[in-house]
Amino acid sequence: MKKIVFYSPILLIMVLSIFFYYSLGIENTKIESPLIGKDVPKFSLKQLDNNNYFTNKDLENDDYIKFINVWSSWCIPCRAEHEVLKIIAKIDNVEIYGINYKDNEQEALNFINELGNPYKKIGVDNTGRTSIEWGVFGVPETYIVFAGKVIYKHIGPIHLSELESKILPILRKLK
Repeated sequence: MKKIVFYSPILLIMVLSIFFYYSLGIENTKIESPLIGKDVPKFSLKQLDNNNYFTNKDLENDDYIKFINVWSSWCIPCRAEHEVLKIIAKIDNVEIYGINYKDNEQEALNFINELGNPYKKIGVDNTGRTSIEWGVFGVPETYIVFAGKVIYKHIGPIHLSELESKILPILRKLK
């Protein structure tokens, strides 16, 4: 009887561990964006480097594939992915736009001046409201937009291997 009482908690822990292991499997951790296939959210942001505006109208109706990258100067993964963004910016018929998320504008300018500017326009989202409309969980996040519709959402920094395995196949399909 003592053995059954002793082994019961251990058996219970093992069963629960197996259950949680399989319930947290890779297939279940993929987060889909409700924006996929829908029009880009309406927004208007003051640009980082001037008094013009970056709006949803910039992302509509032309032959360019647009990347919208949400980033901050204080974000270490944003710094890590920056070289990949510069590579993407060199691809034909691709434009990259930035949304600078809850950042100090001077620090954001320093970041761009130090690392280079792959962006056509950078909007300043001091309040984070526009990023919420896009469904951002954290920085960096990148969206691919074509003809005003959201095609793909990438959570986290884009690594060179992901550029080859995920991003370039999407671009080939859109061209």
